[in-house]
Amino acid sequence: MDGDGRVLLEARGIGKSFGAVKANDDVSLTIRAGEVHALLGENGAGKSTLVKMIYGVLQPDAGEFLWEGKPATIRSPGAARGLGIGMVFQHFSVFEALTVAENIALALPAEPMRALSKRIEEVSRDYGLAIDPRRSVHTLSVGEKQRVEIIRCLLQDPRLLIMDEPTSVLTHQEAEILFGVLRKLAAEGCAILYISHRLEEVVALCSRATVLRQGKVVAACDPRQETAASMAALMVGEQVAGVEKPPAEAVGGPRLVLDHLTRPAPTEFATALKDISLSVAGGEIVGIAGVAGEGQGELMDAITGEARTAPGMVVIDGNPVGTRGPTARRRLGAAFVPEERNGHAAVGAMPLSENIILSHHAVAGLAQGGMLRLGRARDWSKRTRAEFDVRAAAGDPVAGSLSGGNLQKFVVGREILREPGVLVVSQPTWGVDPGAAAVIRRALIGLAARGSAVLVISQDLEEIFAICDRIAVIHRGHLSEPVPTAEMTAERVGLLMGGAHPELDEVDADAAAGEPVA
Repeated sequence: MDGDGRVLLEARGIGKSFGAVKANDDVSLTIRAGEVHALLGENGAGKSTLVKMIYGVLQPDAGEFLWEGKPATIRSPGAARGLGIGMVFQHFSVFEALTVAENIALALPAEPMRALSKRIEEVSRDYGLAIDPRRSVHTLSVGEKQRVEIIRCLLQDPRLLIMDEPTSVLTHQEAEILFGVLRKLAAEGCAILYISHRLEEVVALCSRATVLRQGKVVAACDPRQETAASMAALMVGEQVAGVEKPPAEAVGGPRLVLDHLTRPAPTEFATALKDISLSVAGGEIVGIAGVAGEGQGELMDAITGEARTAPGMVVIDGNPVGTRGPTARRRLGAAFVPEERNGHAAVGAMPLSENIILSHHAVAGLAQGGMLRLGRARDWSKRTRAEFDVRAAAGDPVAGSLSGGNLQKFVVGREILREPGVLVVSQPTWGVDPGAAAVIRRALIGLAARGSAVLVISQDLEEIFAICDRIAVIHRGHLSEPVPTAEMTAERVGLLMGGAHPELDEVDADAAAGEPVA
């Protein structure tokens, strides 16, 4: 969308530092009513810092903002909302113990909860972002939490909507629904500032883009005149090499086995796991695709040991571990990367070295006397930062000071560098830039090539097809039979996501013949 030409927000010479680190350095840009404006840059380029200042979470050290041509000091998110600015955060601003409706109520003028719940249901239905307002947020998947953030903004009737990586945990189908919402909002005059590392989306959706690198504006362009590759080069200063996954050559015996894994839903809104069987061999990467909330979180919990099952339902290198916890499974050579990096994979208030200890404290060969020494942990942290290009302040900064993409690189790298025999990772490249995504994907491919069994749970179909040897789909707690990637198509995955089962061959044949598919 091109907008109507009226400048809604202008940033002039914005600067922001954290100690010796300049997150924003003389940043200027304009955002017009009715346009979708992309804000691009590598992880740590300063994008999130800039939009947090626009939303009043942070205050600039230099420069000024103008709202409709008048200087504006945005002292708080409440003040931003008063101007008509809404924001969907990359790191969700929700309270886990509250319901969906209670979380949304916190950002809106007081109204009866029943009336608000009705409005939530109406908006979620109208925009295809289904969510039950009665659900507790701690029961939601990451994708469902994203829906809560989006609905909360839509209910504020924003004039400027800031979206920080809104599709990073959405499937292609969910993202298309969101794009329809954004195009409708832009047509109604709402300005949208859109941060994404999915550059194909930017090409399809945005009419202008501002590119940051190391806190400075380095380029501006019309994404419709660019390609994903050319914009990636603007972001990182050089061409970004793609990732090619050769077929697994030396596939060994099974290292991770799920044997008729069945588990009832732990809560009313969770998903039961239903007779899931899967074997992942050393040397291969198996991908599990699916729409958010179809049982991925419950499956991850069962594999990691955060939820227990019958002993033989989960087997690691021949050892039944269904009744054993995460530490016991790690001692057998398994490693895990959950989808939620903040609070689950890492503790924001703890230094990076102590976050190393969280998952390495009882790993054979790394620990001494049952604990990983702090000096060893600091060395491990430095190695992770170096090998995975984790950009953060000098010394041993707390995890919460890292940008989302850099924290993701850290938690994934922390586990890969252990050389685990089994690695299970959920949403491995959530919120990372194209260069960082390539680093993580190559590391996963390399780990498998060295004999590890790698299971990837991802809503990013491009990622699944790029790095996996076999693909399965989870739907309502059922897992389809894994199919070699060369034999799978995006259309077939879409049918499986919708609940189609072994009759797929017949469905595909009917579709090819031009007959209607029920």
